[in-house]
Amino acid sequence: MGTAPPSSSLTQELDPLDDSITRNNRRKAVQFKASHALLIIFFLWILALHALGIYFFTKGFLLTRQVLNHKSDCASPPIVLPRASPRSYGAGCWYPKTFDKAVVIIIDALRYDFTVPTNDTTHHFHNALDVLHETAVQQPETAFLLPFIADAPTATLQRLKGLTTGTLPAFVDVGSNFAGTAIEEDNLVAQLRDAAKTLVHLGDDTWHSLFPGHFDPNLTHAYDSFNVWDLHTVDNGVTEHLLPLLHSEAKHWDVIFGHYLGVDHAGHRYGPDHIAMNEKLKQMDRTLRDIIAALDDKTLLIVMGDHGMDTKGDHGGESDDEVEAALWMYSKKAIFGHGHNSLLEPPRTAKERRVSQIDLVPTLALLLGLPIPFNNLGSPISEAFVGPKKPDWEKLASVNALCAAQIQRYQHAYSAARGLDNEVFSAANILWTVALEMWQGAKQKTAPNAESLAAFVRYQAENLRVCRSLWASFDVPSMIYGILVLGCTLAILGYYARATTPFRAEDSPLFVRLIAIYAAMGLALGLSFRLTGISLGTLDISLLGTAGGSIVGFAYTILEIPSGYPLPAPNTTLGWLSLLLTVLQAIGFASNSFTIWEDEILLMFLATFGFMSLAASIRQPGIKDRVLGMIQSSVFLVCTRIASLSRLCREEQMPYCRSTYYSSATSSTSAFWQLVIPFALAILLPSFVKGYYKGTRSYVGSAVLWIGVGLRMSLLASAIYWFLDAADDNNWISVNEDILRLVKTSIAQLVLGISLVAGTTYYIWATPCISIETPSEQKNGNADTKQPKKPKNMAVFGYSNMHGSRYFFLVTNYLMAIILLQKPMGGGSIGLLTLQILALLEIIDCNNLSRSAIGPIILAMLGNFHFFKTGHQATLSSIQWETAFIALKTIRYPWSPFLVILNTYGAQIITAVAVPLTVLWKQPPKKKGLLGDVAMAVGTFLLYHAAVNLATTMWAGWLRRHLMLYRIFSPRFMTGAVALLVVDLVGIVVAVGGFRWNVVSVSEVFGWA
Repeated sequence: MGTAPPSSSLTQELDPLDDSITRNNRRKAVQFKASHALLIIFFLWILALHALGIYFFTKGFLLTRQVLNHKSDCASPPIVLPRASPRSYGAGCWYPKTFDKAVVIIIDALRYDFTVPTNDTTHHFHNALDVLHETAVQQPETAFLLPFIADAPTATLQRLKGLTTGTLPAFVDVGSNFAGTAIEEDNLVAQLRDAAKTLVHLGDDTWHSLFPGHFDPNLTHAYDSFNVWDLHTVDNGVTEHLLPLLHSEAKHWDVIFGHYLGVDHAGHRYGPDHIAMNEKLKQMDRTLRDIIAALDDKTLLIVMGDHGMDTKGDHGGESDDEVEAALWMYSKKAIFGHGHNSLLEPPRTAKERRVSQIDLVPTLALLLGLPIPFNNLGSPISEAFVGPKKPDWEKLASVNALCAAQIQRYQHAYSAARGLDNEVFSAANILWTVALEMWQGAKQKTAPNAESLAAFVRYQAENLRVCRSLWASFDVPSMIYGILVLGCTLAILGYYARATTPFRAEDSPLFVRLIAIYAAMGLALGLSFRLTGISLGTLDISLLGTAGGSIVGFAYTILEIPSGYPLPAPNTTLGWLSLLLTVLQAIGFASNSFTIWEDEILLMFLATFGFMSLAASIRQPGIKDRVLGMIQSSVFLVCTRIASLSRLCREEQMPYCRSTYYSSATSSTSAFWQLVIPFALAILLPSFVKGYYKGTRSYVGSAVLWIGVGLRMSLLASAIYWFLDAADDNNWISVNEDILRLVKTSIAQLVLGISLVAGTTYYIWATPCISIETPSEQKNGNADTKQPKKPKNMAVFGYSNMHGSRYFFLVTNYLMAIILLQKPMGGGSIGLLTLQILALLEIIDCNNLSRSAIGPIILAMLGNFHFFKTGHQATLSSIQWETAFIALKTIRYPWSPFLVILNTYGAQIITAVAVPLTVLWKQPPKKKGLLGDVAMAVGTFLLYHAAVNLATTMWAGWLRRHLMLYRIFSPRFMTGAVALLVVDLVGIVVAVGGFRWNVVSVSEVFGWA
């Protein structure tokens, strides 16, 4: 019987071994995927706790106002005047009406200094809109111009609420600026409708969200308000429909509201100091002159800004430029005057003779013969009632008495609804009694005089002060609940991510199971407390019970694990540095100066790390690690310093800061030299990344296509986009604007499609960045060719960085999208961030810090640092809303908010995606425990952001009575809260989720570890 050939015998021997390897790989793959899924669930729980803590704190911190549903009635004036009130809409309800009709023009973002002529011709916004000041000076009996001061937040929706109700806004309302809900409390528009007036609205469609069904559908024309790239459609549409209504002999309207948006959009797109703003203001000047010419003497014309704009053309906060709008009233009959102060010319600056925007409500109501809306807190504007010649003190005192009496009526109703103690309004009530006695005494003698007028003014001012303080009342228990949840979550993350014993994937089922069981127990306990009559609502007590139970479940899990998780403590110098920097930053948020200069503080922290990593690298025993660590530390320091040159100053930093992000401090466009940056990025950045890949011989296979071609072409397309955008802004190319806009949006959509859609697909299916080569076979002199050949030697290029080189594709995907969505200076900052990330990864490898907290912490700090370097600040006005239109022509949900988030938090998103690299860079393909290492790294990264959020939350709550609360501390809290939720979501879905595909791809080649 013959023997089997050698190859056949070898095959028979290897088959059982192959089957065993295959079964073992399948078992490990199932274990990994199950542990990975449980890890995702665990981090989703952390996200839920963060969202819950922010919800409870926000619920108690961001102020709300109790709205009364009372309405003022025409037949029920709050006080009896010396001359009987007509009590009819025809003659006037509480006071004889002055006008039958009104045209109310809102020029969005009309800042007061835009209307005042000056000898300074260096700014484009000066001496362009002259008609308001001109008529106020030449015809003081028919027109007046005054600074019109808005209450923060200076967002259009909140301003319209104040301008029609006469109430103060609640800060929480700013979140609804893009989704206005109908105003249900008493307001001017509702009073006009109740008086059977025909109302017409033209322009900004926000009015229709606030007052649905109030305007004549046949005469009304609303336009989309959020396309800040479009300067002309809304304005041209308003004028096109407004002038024919004014010229029509049969005027089938009573009040027209025309809301122009071009000035606001010019500010957002270009900034106030741009030729486009000059042209837009001149257009408004011509339009207003046409409107004036078409008026009759029974019609009142009001022109006003709902808010101003800052030096970059943005708004939302409470800086002087944002709150100082303009108000101009005009009538063909001489009824206005200045006898109460003898100042005939308009104020030269907005710091003189200011009137509050809520003062328009009683003024317009009395001029049109309407009841003053019930919730109004404003006062009549004196210029509208004092008379054209000798001051009519009786008229002034009478209208102020009516207004004060209505405020007193509101005060009683509000106190009853809130159950307020009498002491709250005690000082205001005393002033009311004094004013009433003086007014009644003056009536009996001759007529109300200046003294009784002053008494009513003092009462109104005191009442307004009390109401402001009342609406600054916080729900402290809710705030405490939120802080406790956030604090417990911080402790959980700290223990989970930084315990001395590394996280073990096999512990995940126990964590998830016990957390779920105790969460259910907490929910049941919370609902049982609800049955006892506790003041918390069912939803709130359910959420708190579930959160509290799950936190207890985590604590119990630690006790159940046999080996346990010892308390976390750093064990290296750089590890202690990461703790120190985090704690110092958290403490620093108690200072308004620290918060204002946070960008410079982060620069110092990052530079400190750079120098310490340089020192640590010098002490490395291996010459290769020593030299490479020193070089990469130097690269990190140089990039940090260059990035610091990109700067957008906030108002509080002036005059010690000079903005460089835009072409000037008063512009929102890029300088010509800044257009070089995107092209330089397209040329240099892929080459730099290629250099890091070549260091581990990983620039092979998939890397050549994605880094060498995909990244470079995407960056080049972004550079072309921003060149075309600058050409559009400066009229460099004589191409139809619609065609140019189509080309730009097409390029943007192409880049986003390549980066986020094609890039994600490529990442999932890409093979590891390796190349396998074999040396040429040596010639064997043995003639017996049937003998088995010895295995060939193989060289696997890219083996030492297989995980890191492939995972970095995921970072480049978001890098391409976010660079597109940043202005050229911001794109340069993101490019430097990429180099800093790569340098940091090399520093971690050279100093053997893959399990240290320093990598994820510095990554998180880099994200926050470059948040400022990409043209952002912790202020509402620094949000770059125009990003929503880079790839879209109109607002489209959810894509428009998604683009704004990518722009605002782009740096934090990139660093969140890059976190797994701190443990994957230069790691062999079959290293054990990578899932646990990634979990620790992501947990540490989230730990830093959670610490920042908890600190800003606690300090905002503690300093809730601070003068700078809404200017500094509250915006920083909101910025940190949103950033935490964003990095939570990105860290879970993209970083931890993307890590799975990386492991699967590598394991398919080399087997499961």
